Amino acid sequence: MSLRLSLALETGGCVLPDAGRIAVFAPRAGLDLSALPKERVLILQPLRPDFEAYEAAGFTCLPGLSALPQEESFAAAVVYLPRAKAEARLLVAQAAAQTSGPVLVDGGKTDGIDSILKGLRKITETSAPISKAHGKIFWFQGGNNALVDWAPATSGEVDGFVTAPGVFSADGVDPASALLGESLPQKLGATVADLGAGWGYLSAQILTRDSVKDLHLVEADHVALDCARRNVLDARAHFHWADARSWKAPGQVNTVVMNPPFHTTRSAEPELGQAFIAAAANMLVASGHLWMVANRHLPYETVLSARFAAVTEVAGNTRFKVLHAQRPRRVKP
Repeated sequence: MSLRLSLALETGGCVLPDAGRIAVFAPRAGLDLSALPKERVLILQPLRPDFEAYEAAGFTCLPGLSALPQEESFAAAVVYLPRAKAEARLLVAQAAAQTSGPVLVDGGKTDGIDSILKGLRKITETSAPISKAHGKIFWFQGGNNALVDWAPATSGEVDGFVTAPGVFSADGVDPASALLGESLPQKLGATVADLGAGWGYLSAQILTRDSVKDLHLVEADHVALDCARRNVLDARAHFHWADARSWKAPGQVNTVVMNPPFHTTRSAEPELGQAFIAAAANMLVASGHLWMVANRHLPYETVLSARFAAVTEVAGNTRFKVLHAQRPRRVKP
């Protein structure tokens, strides 16, 4: 959290260079970054909602290092650890490679900060950690090539699909998505939207249908969407880096297919899926169809029945259920 960053810079002994850009990797929305000189900060955030929050706050933002017009050496960097260990190691290694000054690493205990600190201590000199609010922050000197072999590969392969560290189901096809893919009818309509498309598994299944003329892949994670661009090469596919909950379709949509996320933290947040359902109902034509999969315990039927004229469970097992909803109901704003 930002309190740890303030402690590191104000009393902890970490000194920022007087000039040069400061890269901040993967900060979630809501962090107070006032300890940093705002005019020198570059936010690197691939998640669209968080990206938009910092952009609205007046920060310079990019979705990642690949979006830089040319390779740049940063004067300092701050890495906020994501939950996925492989992604965390990759971000730390990237920050170290492109930073000439200090690299600060911040994370909660549940983010794996202790594991990252232990691993780094084996290959480079780090500061003593500052512990506060169920987490830690520490720093080390950038420009250290020792971290190159410590970082995971920037991309991998699953059943012929390209994935990347930290994206959803990076290590294998998600079983819920596989169940949904098997349950989709042969005819899906001319224009289809895949909400929360990830690295493109469901989109690839959708595009085996000749009836589909246009497919919109909507994904909030820029890294996952980059994977989808490599996995889905069909000319009918259109890619949108956007929050599916607020994305506006460019035209009529006949069918929505989705495996919506149900948490951003470790706790289940069914309101995420409920927001996806509302978005689907709003973008579909009057005769439209929604095909979705969800964990068996998630209570989506009530909101589906409120937003669609007909709802049926068409497939499932002890873990997942595939739901088909038809004819969206219009709700006045």
